[in-house]
Formats: sequence, structure tokens, C-alpha cells
Amino acid sequence: MTIQEIVKILIDAGIEPNEANVEVKLLIEHFAGFGVKDIIMGKKLDLQKLELVKEKAELRARTRQPVQHIIGFTDFMGEKFIVNKNVLIPRDETEILVRKAVEIINENNFKMALDVGTGTGCIACMIAKLTDCQVIGLDISNEALNTALDNASRLNLFNKAIFRKSDIFSNVKPGESFDIIVSNPPYIPPCEKNNIQPEVKFDPEIALFTKDEKGLEFYEKIVKNAPAILNKGGYLLFELGIGQAEDVREIMEYAGFGRIEIIKDLADIERVIFGRI
Repeated sequence: MTIQEIVKILIDAGIEPNEANVEVKLLIEHFAGFGVKDIIMGKKLDLQKLELVKEKAELRARTRQPVQHIIGFTDFMGEKFIVNKNVLIPRDETEILVRKAVEIINENNFKMALDVGTGTGCIACMIAKLTDCQVIGLDISNEALNTALDNASRLNLFNKAIFRKSDIFSNVKPGESFDIIVSNPPYIPPCEKNNIQPEVKFDPEIALFTKDEKGLEFYEKIVKNAPAILNKGGYLLFELGIGQAEDVREIMEYAGFGRIEIIKDLADIERVIFGRI
């Protein structure tokens, strides 16, 4: 069994070749402890470990379980985050949201941030790591909150990234206010359930789907109540689903947000929206 034969297992299962190569590399690094440095030094991969990698690749091919679940981690903005069936696997697009939030926070010397629907805690953790903000991450799922706490602990973000059970803003305490609110909310409408990739079906439904047919449910709920807990001049930032930018812009404008801007991702999709109250 060679590495290329393992890659072929994934390609034959319908995984794009470049992605298959990256995933096998991840499996080898995680389960065999074998990295680029070992290849450069001419080391040979232990056959027993190679067999373990093959087993994990076959599991990936057979079930389409995301490779991140198989290894238990994902890379996000240069850090490793614990992932499992209870949380949404962070996507590259979410980095756009975090980087814009960090830019706004540092430009305005903001000190208090709120992350609604924190999941893994990746947004809250990276904002806390890259700014002087204290970040409170809210989530309705106990299991997600436990994962977020584990991730914050691994990054030594004690007292900088704090997590709390809350149904949107239900557990924001009286008198609490924030300079910036960030959210990557559920935005896939139920009619799209049968069209999503097999890997996405391993993410928790609560983190993916809305109940309304346009996927705007959580944007509407967050925007409606955000002005009451945002400081004057505060910002609200969202990640967007495909084709939702103008609807969310209208929702934000109606609630009194101005200076609204939209950022496109590398695929030219309108992916992040932000505005100021």
C-alpha cells in the first residue's frame, strides 16, 4: 500500500483530487506523526502506521465523515481547534468575518465583543487572541459550549474568551453592553436540506438550518435586538449565505444600522456584511 493508493481511495469515493491529497496528508500527520520534515530527511513511513492511515481513509470514503471529525481537529487562522459532531466545522470563509472584526476592533480600540452562536468558539477565541477585547460567546448548546471552553483553554484565553448558555440574547445580563457583535448564524433554509454535501450532514442541524424559507430567521432576530445592547457607534457583523446580502442589508437598515458594507470571498460571493449603529 502506497500513499498514492490511499489518495485514490478518496478520489474513487468522489472527493476532488487536490482535496484528497490534502486530507491524506492530514491523516498521515495525525495518525503516523509523519510530516514534511520527515519526507525531506528521507525517512520511511512505518507500514503499520500506513495501514492505520489506510483504515481511516477507508472510513472517510465509506461514510463521507469529514476528515476533521476523524482526526478531531481543524485548522483555523493558524490555530488548531477541537471539532466534533456537536459543532459546525469552521470554514475558510469565516476567516473573512473574523479578520474584519479584528480590524474594526483594533481601529476603534474596542474592549467588549459578543459572538452569537459561538459553536467551536473559533470566532470568539481568535478575536480575543488578536485584540484587547474581552469576548463573550453565546450558544444554546451545552455540548458546543463545552467544546468552546476546551478550545479557549488550549489557547490560554482565560478571562478573555468567556462562554455562556443563551438563546441568542436571552442570557445577556442587565446593564451589559458591547462595542461589537459578530455572528455566523444558521442560514440554510430547510428546502436546501437535500442539496447539501454529504460532509455537511455531519454538522449539527441546529447550526445549519433555519425554519423560514429564505434563511433569514436568525439575522432578523439578532438585528432586531442588537441595538439595545450595542454601545453608540458599535458594529454588527454577519457571515452571509449565498444570495442573502441584499435581504440582510434591508433588515439592518430598517433597524437603524448605517455605513453598511459587504465583503466578497475569493469565489466572488457576498460573504460578510457589517454596519454601524
